[in-house]
Amino acid sequence: MESVGVYRFCGCTAKNKMKCDSRWEMTASETAPTSAYSSPARSLGDTGITPLSPSHIVNDADPNVSEQQTFLVVVAIDFGTTSSGYAYSFTKEPECIHVMRRWEGGDPGVSNQKTPTTILLTPERKFHSFGYAARDFYHDLDPNEAKQWLYLEKFKMKLHTTGDLTMDTDLTAANGKKVKALEIFAYALQYFKEQALKELSDQAGSEFENSDVRWVITVPAIWKQPAKQFMRQAAYQAGLASPENSEQLIIALEPEAASIYCRKLRLHQMTDLSSKAAVNGYSSSDTVGAGFAQAKEHIRRNRQSRTFLVENVIGEIWSELEEGDKYVVVDSGGGTVDLTVHQIRLPEGHLKELYKATGGPYGSLGVDYEFEKLLCKIFGEDFIEQFKIKRPAAWVDLMIAFESRKRAAAPDRTNPLNITLPFSFIDYYKKFRGHSVEHALRKSNVDFVKWSSQGMLRMSPDAMNALFKPTIDSIIEHLRDLFQKPEVSTVKFLFLVGGFAEAPLLQQAVQAAFGDKCRVIIPQDVGLTILKGAVLFGLDPAVIKVRRSPLTYGVGVLNRYVEGKHPPEKLLVKDGTRWCTDVFDKFISADQSVALGELVKRSYTPAKPSQLVIVINIYSSELDDVSFITDPGVKKCGTLRLDLTGASSTNVPARREIQTLMQFGDTEIKATAVDIATSKSVKVGIDFLNY
Repeated sequence: MESVGVYRFCGCTAKNKMKCDSRWEMTASETAPTSAYSSPARSLGDTGITPLSPSHIVNDADPNVSEQQTFLVVVAIDFGTTSSGYAYSFTKEPECIHVMRRWEGGDPGVSNQKTPTTILLTPERKFHSFGYAARDFYHDLDPNEAKQWLYLEKFKMKLHTTGDLTMDTDLTAANGKKVKALEIFAYALQYFKEQALKELSDQAGSEFENSDVRWVITVPAIWKQPAKQFMRQAAYQAGLASPENSEQLIIALEPEAASIYCRKLRLHQMTDLSSKAAVNGYSSSDTVGAGFAQAKEHIRRNRQSRTFLVENVIGEIWSELEEGDKYVVVDSGGGTVDLTVHQIRLPEGHLKELYKATGGPYGSLGVDYEFEKLLCKIFGEDFIEQFKIKRPAAWVDLMIAFESRKRAAAPDRTNPLNITLPFSFIDYYKKFRGHSVEHALRKSNVDFVKWSSQGMLRMSPDAMNALFKPTIDSIIEHLRDLFQKPEVSTVKFLFLVGGFAEAPLLQQAVQAAFGDKCRVIIPQDVGLTILKGAVLFGLDPAVIKVRRSPLTYGVGVLNRYVEGKHPPEKLLVKDGTRWCTDVFDKFISADQSVALGELVKRSYTPAKPSQLVIVINIYSSELDDVSFITDPGVKKCGTLRLDLTGASSTNVPARREIQTLMQFGDTEIKATAVDIATSKSVKVGIDFLNY
């Protein structure tokens, strides 16, 4: 067996280790650990007591996909901030992707390929309906009755914006009442599960079992581990999978899913916004104006189709690419914008992530917030806040009316956009202020919004475009920063995907800013790109071969104290030995490349042979250069829990080694462990929510 370092842990999670009676102790063999691969963990002291370097074991196949052939169908759920949907493919017909049935309801001027991410609970807090059905029922309720019902929309952003996300995190319904976020997410996923199984059963002509389905749920790549774990827990609660059968559920990263689908695109399935000028050796015959028109026509025509054929070939764009060529996927959704940089690996066309996922809260919701700010400027923030509370259903109606006009905004538009104000808005405003909506508009000095006698706000095209500007500026600025990175130089393509990518204003801004650096490509079914890519990912999860770690991860250990190197305040003397406390033992560095199946190995030993649980705190940082767990920016982010109960044996040696293998190359961090003495598996859990 190779030389290993062994940590002694008491299993204690006391914040102040000095107060813990049985402190951590780490011992090591005489020789330094060796590895065929360079270790991300730096030597943190004398060679003889260096924390165990990870032996990077690269497996040919991802161990988590060995079960995939047992599933009859892959169902992907694109759980979006503003709209959601599902698609599926039978494993025997992987070239056929079916998008869910048409939803009942829908809005004029808005595609109903997906349904709004809205949910309605009864006054007793029981699930009532989801999507258009929830919104329409809520709309038809008497205003006083509506106050008793719990209506929630755009709640996915809570998982991104909550810094201390837990299983007990709350959401606020339209009526101001609180409800557990986990409950809402589980209800939503259960709804999709029932819809999909019913459709599959109808298609198969017999009852379709959940055990026949591999589920894929999409999440933003910039989400941190707690949010991904939260989504998995909600899926378990919804009955999609279980902790015992965890491989039935895959978490897919949204821009990765889009990237997987984009590599299948044929020329007739995309719009090239680039001008005639050659870019990185390529040229396009489309003019920019023709490109926008073509994009619009593709989107309109494609709304009629539900089944998509994905040819088992690489698309023409891909056939132009060579080994090592790079491209960027910009996933513009309702809540977030996610940027991923991929590189082609031939001959199989596998993908390698070149730079850690980046992005921010720059989705189309930003345009809604700007509209709300405009309303506050005209009618007063106090009135808008009261109106949302007193007439929640009417507020929803107003935002639906805005959504449809928002989608009509375009760079070349000349005629005004009319937004219908609900009657209850006009009526409530008069009661609240004592004068009319028209009077408020005249007094507000907002010149670009007029009052129409038909009961509508009339916005000039420039006024509407101004609502988009802050959000689009944030996206362009973020992309500019990304293009400064050396890894992102000489990018050949930029794929613009996600629901917000349908906006001509965003298309034009991206083309104007980056059209001279690369070709800007829009898939024709831009709103469904992630959904269809997620199905392909579920069919072949090993297609992304190399990812980048978004953060530096590690644990705190003791090391031999070195005078002059270690800070005096870190000195701990135990049994005559001088130790340095709080040393950050790095598992993996921020932005480090990690291959799929590559494992980071550590060994631990209980402080006492009788100890059955070892709990080790995990720390993270956005920085690469970390020495101590007390350094600025280092945060405790989770726990590694080794449960030795099932691996116990009568012949437990006095010095028991538990070898832990951690995988950072997947969409979620995973771990396995084995008791070296007995060769039995040790139950291991990484928890980023309940620590």
